Amino acid sequence: MQKQEVLSRIHNEGLMPVLRADSTEQALAIAGALEAGGITILEITMTVPGALRLIEQLADRSGDRMLIGAGTVLDAETARAAMMAGARFVVSPALDLATIEICRRYSVAVFAGALTPTEVLAAWQAGSDAVKVFPASAVGGAPYLKALKAPFPQIELIPTGGVSLHTAPDFLRAGAFALGVGGDLVDAKAIREGKPEIITGNARKYLEIVSEFRRH
Repeated sequence: MQKQEVLSRIHNEGLMPVLRADSTEQALAIAGALEAGGITILEITMTVPGALRLIEQLADRSGDRMLIGAGTVLDAETARAAMMAGARFVVSPALDLATIEICRRYSVAVFAGALTPTEVLAAWQAGSDAVKVFPASAVGGAPYLKALKAPFPQIELIPTGGVSLHTAPDFLRAGAFALGVGGDLVDAKAIREGKPEIITGNARKYLEIVSEFRRH
């Protein structure tokens, strides 16, 4: 799958669920619950035990049906390992120029993390395909994203941190390229309690929010 196709798919679906889990088994259960709700994009964070093996397993199992990426990537070495495992995109919570460079070398989509206007511009100029604004809610949420888009209309932004069913419409109206959604959707507690249907139901709600926004 070409990088442009990956970017188009992320934008069209509008969601990048950030999967954090205590074990591979829990992560696989979460992935299954998300897919049952219609989600086809999944960011596996490097904080999940056995994250690289999990990426490889999910990428092999799902083929092009699911778009598997790597999150919480802090350096170029980890980015390369994730790409070799099958990650179709790489996400970082911070701006690491070497990570952007290696992703560009392999033509893999990369979303560097940034917060201030200076960081956002630096990430974009270094070649980040979109910029992950993190932690978005800590600095004002959707109004902050809208404020960034005013001087940087050409820079695609992915707010992460504080995105919920309640705030998602506001972030989309503020100009988000896609939404990085964590615990409000990727609910490990629901899996621990044997209630994957909670995740599946919320996945459908998020997709409906994006669909409703795009219809208008």
